[in-house]
Amino acid sequence: MFNNFLRTNKVAMWFLTFIRIYLGYKWITAGWHKLTGGFDAAGFLQGAIAKSTGDAPTVQAWWGTFLEHVALPNVGIFNYLIPLGEFLVGLGLILGTLTTFAALMGLVMNAAFLFSGTVSTNAQMLLLEVLIVVAAANAGKIGLDHYVLPYLRGLFHKKDEIRPVNPTTKQNLKTKHTA
Repeated sequence: MFNNFLRTNKVAMWFLTFIRIYLGYKWITAGWHKLTGGFDAAGFLQGAIAKSTGDAPTVQAWWGTFLEHVALPNVGIFNYLIPLGEFLVGLGLILGTLTTFAALMGLVMNAAFLFSGTVSTNAQMLLLEVLIVVAAANAGKIGLDHYVLPYLRGLFHKKDEIRPVNPTTKQNLKTKHTA
């Protein structure tokens, strides 16, 4: 019932637009500051790895292992992907373009930050992003998704053109068989 409300109700559409723009602003400003002010995730990653060991670890051991063996050795890629991803998620949410995908990618980043032991506003943002993902297209109706989604549906869901039926084939199907 709540799912249907989020997906179809006009009041929910306006509420989701407000949430979408709020989240977009948070993401785009975070990404912009990292893009223009320089960003190095190495210290953050090392801190998260340190939190995965000891008497009372706050980061799961499996996540710490991933950070240590995958993320930290490739920190240069993450230094590029994180700010760009944050900026693009914010842009998508503010403009209402590919809203569900943008919210899903924001959700993934918030989950990664939470896994790394950083609470901040990540939990709040994650919950709001879940609402947008569940609402699907209704979250972007007041935005460019109003135009983009029908265009994409037309590209990927083209129906076969109606072909005229060959009259001889049609007659052959209607022949009576007599015994």
